[in-house]
Amino acid sequence: MHETTYHRAASVEDASRLLSASDEGQLIAGGQTLIPTMKARLAAPSDLVDISRIGALRGIEVSGRRVTIGAMTTHAEVAGSAELRSVCPGLADLAGLIGDPAVRHRGTIGGSIANNDPASDYPAGVLGLAAVIRTDKREISADDYFEGMFTTALDEGEIILSVSFDAPEACAYAKFPNPASRYALCGVFIAKGADGIRVAVTGAGNDGVFRASALEQALSLDFSPAAVDGVTVDADEMLSDIHGDAAYRANLVKVMAKRALAAM
Repeated sequence: MHETTYHRAASVEDASRLLSASDEGQLIAGGQTLIPTMKARLAAPSDLVDISRIGALRGIEVSGRRVTIGAMTTHAEVAGSAELRSVCPGLADLAGLIGDPAVRHRGTIGGSIANNDPASDYPAGVLGLAAVIRTDKREISADDYFEGMFTTALDEGEIILSVSFDAPEACAYAKFPNPASRYALCGVFIAKGADGIRVAVTGAGNDGVFRASALEQALSLDFSPAAVDGVTVDADEMLSDIHGDAAYRANLVKVMAKRALAAM
């Protein structure tokens, strides 16, 4: 790896100051993406600002149906939260499917959505739940936050503090994982709430996570696995690579949608 200077931030304000003072500094949370990227010499930050020890950024709060998850809360903590599972089991299940135990005990929800890998799981959950991403500068709706593959609405130096949402009436996540990496070849998160049906897909789209409007419309008329059969998923909008071509992923969207519905 290239030479870099490591800093452990004591607070959000400290992290912001350290970033501003660096030439090409980057935040590091669990490091599950950034460290391998640096090892492969695909990233060479001048400074690493570690925010993983900031206690104010950790924890899960459930107040009635309102859920707030701190950005530095690990996947394992989300998966193991009985309080979260009581109101939103779909998100707890999603977190439990990420990587392996080592990854789940280091990786964080904030780090995942900040990176916005097109095959990661949390973007589907956050978008499907119509969550709000709170940063040190503002609040961003999930519909406005995800802007494309590895791209978000975050400004340079902006720090994610938490993710909040109202737990839906029902939700579930189904994922077809790459057997080696456990990343999603296709993951579908479905939420049914007072504002209607939301279906978010990760791993399959050629521009990252997206809402499947055709599935949302079909399920708003008939909330059952059978409704999926009449939906056409456009293969031209799907990712094609060595793990699966576009037609294969288009079919997986429907299969995973049915599995998610059956799990509710």
